[in-house]
Amino acid sequence: MTKSIMVQGTMSGAGKSLLAAGLCRLFRQDGLKAAPFKSQNMALNSFITKEGLEMGRAQVVQAEAAGVEPSVLMNPILLKPCSDNKSQVIVMGEPVEDMDAGSYYEYRPRLRELVRRAYDGLARDRDVIVIEGAGSPAEINLAQDDLVNMGMAELADAPVILVADIDRGGVFAQIYGTIMLLPPEQRRRVRGVVINKFRGDVEILRPGLGQIEELTGVPVLGVLPYLDVDIDDEDSLGRHGSQEGRPLDIAVIQFPRISNATDFAPLARSEWVQLRYVRRAKEFGSPDMIILPGTKSTMYDLLWTRRNGLEELVKEAAGRDTPVLGICGGYQMLGQTLSDPDHTELGGDMDGMGLLPVDTVFHTGKVRLQSRGTVCRLDGVYQDFSSTPVEGYQIHMGKSTVRAGGRPMLLLSDGTWDGAVSGTVCGTYLHGLFDGELAGRLEEILLRRKGAEPGERGPAEGAAAFRERQYDLLAGALREHLDVEGIYRVLKEWKPGF
Repeated sequence: MTKSIMVQGTMSGAGKSLLAAGLCRLFRQDGLKAAPFKSQNMALNSFITKEGLEMGRAQVVQAEAAGVEPSVLMNPILLKPCSDNKSQVIVMGEPVEDMDAGSYYEYRPRLRELVRRAYDGLARDRDVIVIEGAGSPAEINLAQDDLVNMGMAELADAPVILVADIDRGGVFAQIYGTIMLLPPEQRRRVRGVVINKFRGDVEILRPGLGQIEELTGVPVLGVLPYLDVDIDDEDSLGRHGSQEGRPLDIAVIQFPRISNATDFAPLARSEWVQLRYVRRAKEFGSPDMIILPGTKSTMYDLLWTRRNGLEELVKEAAGRDTPVLGICGGYQMLGQTLSDPDHTELGGDMDGMGLLPVDTVFHTGKVRLQSRGTVCRLDGVYQDFSSTPVEGYQIHMGKSTVRAGGRPMLLLSDGTWDGAVSGTVCGTYLHGLFDGELAGRLEEILLRRKGAEPGERGPAEGAAAFRERQYDLLAGALREHLDVEGIYRVLKEWKPGF
């Protein structure tokens, strides 16, 4: 019979995703067939499966840690914020519609059976399912019809491990308040507590750990330090170490609705690159390269750059031949025009930045597919990119057409062209562009433009190998700092209908 264990948190950002990923890898190392599950995820970092379906990035990370193919069964509901009061609702990998909170909460009860079917389908051939909650189970205003915290634990009949973030302070109040706000029938599911992000001597915590166990009747299964692992978060802009003193300065425009920021993780890990996220004109500086990332709201975020002065700085830098790259929504912004006849975004027409010979028309259909191909034969600054293999995924609303005489950036394996290049400005719809050889070639191009040579380097560690090493480091940290035998006891001793 498939076992399940659920990771809930005292708040958003407590470390649920990280602990769930670590448990997935730990169970895999111990010979168990594990899989992650999160019934409802709100995130702008998403992924396209091989079937062309969309799911949250955090469950992809956890699937990789478990050594299994990502599936929308692991994340049947995805909410992607597209404005301050609306989110695109994606069900089983397919977009349904944009809804405000009130409309979604009226719609949500219809999804319970779908969530059950997704969970049952995933659990059919697994030894253990690691379920992740969202936010906090003590959000009592949202408890009715809950599908993602205790409501999901009841649906799967799973025991719960509660994660608390000591770095934000008040950790014992977090733990006690969360548990005590739960009704008794839900409180009994909490079988262990993990304190996360601790800095210092754990012995100082010992008296408090004993008291909180007495007050709640729940054992503390361990205290995790601030872990030095580099694993994608749900909406992370990168959790990388200090980059000071690195010779290359790459500025990423941090749009309000920035999405798939994981595209740039390989650059941030480079020994040569200082990757900066820029929100204000005064932060812009004189970067060696500018990247316009993906966004859930291209037209809205273009207006944002226009109003705060960043667009003009990007255009001035491009006029000085500073390399500029746009990915997905950022690529659309770099073009000549954007049209939205169906009111998919803001509606109407808008001028782009005018840096690429491209026109984009938004429509209600969403492109979702995995892609691979090669960089076209280029000249000028990007000459060394020519024929480099690339692979990743596309996920966007709208179609971009390169004007007559314009040059595409990529030739995809299905025979279609993607993106455009004009001088030192280029753009593409392909996410994951830097997971292969392109990141290293870009570093060499930028270093030579500064009059430096990269010198001899050993074989570069590929993105996949790097991720595998991080998952092993994470599982190792769990074994060192948590009561792993206690976690297995929670799994073993929990009985259906406990």
